[in-house]
Amino acid sequence: MSAVHSQLIPGDDGVRLHVAVTGAGPDVVMLSGGMGCIQYLEDGAIAPVGFRAWYPEPRGVGRSAGSGHTMAQAAADLEAIRRAVGVESWIVVGHSWGGDLAVFYALQHPEVVTGVVAIAGTGIQKDRTWSEQYHAGKDTEPQIPIAWDPEVHAALAASYLEWIHQPHVLRQVADSAVPIRFVAAGEDIRPSWPLQQLAALAPLGTFDCVPGVPHALWATHPEVWTRLVTDICTDLTRTGGDR
Repeated sequence: MSAVHSQLIPGDDGVRLHVAVTGAGPDVVMLSGGMGCIQYLEDGAIAPVGFRAWYPEPRGVGRSAGSGHTMAQAAADLEAIRRAVGVESWIVVGHSWGGDLAVFYALQHPEVVTGVVAIAGTGIQKDRTWSEQYHAGKDTEPQIPIAWDPEVHAALAASYLEWIHQPHVLRQVADSAVPIRFVAAGEDIRPSWPLQQLAALAPLGTFDCVPGVPHALWATHPEVWTRLVTDICTDLTRTGGDR
């Protein structure tokens, strides 16, 4: 297990952003989920093997300064961190909400994204039947305590709604040259059809499902998580993104 090292990096507006790093090799940035959750993926034990993994903490959350912000600001913060640490391009791995943010970031900055790995995300939708199924199963899901900031959550939720209602958002996915690997957890209470739709829409999109694991597989099945992320990132690196 590689040691995790931390540093504070100024955003474009001077706000100090916390980022941790572990390992060595091609660069991967890991985005945790939850809209306002702390960086819960920051653990050398579940880091992708053979890669240098970066763990930014969202502004206004945990060890990062700032407050509620938009998805555009979140993407700008990732760019500020990338430039500051001297990374030319990286694979973007996101879990849950982090997977949705990873797609957004890749659409905004395709020139610096080697590929996207979006695991157990929501997709670009707010469908009533999807929400009904999610809420019906919410109490059956393994509960993993994760600290979060309500103000950051509310601001990002509002920004997400603005994004998915933009007229050209699906056109952008259909025109994207970034390889995007969508992955669902087989026991997730979140329906996977939005991820399958996006995988079919993106020119270099793929969809896969990992059987027998819940939404928080990084915590409940860490060995499955590590192997999954390592294998996909290795494939994206070997193929050079297939662009």
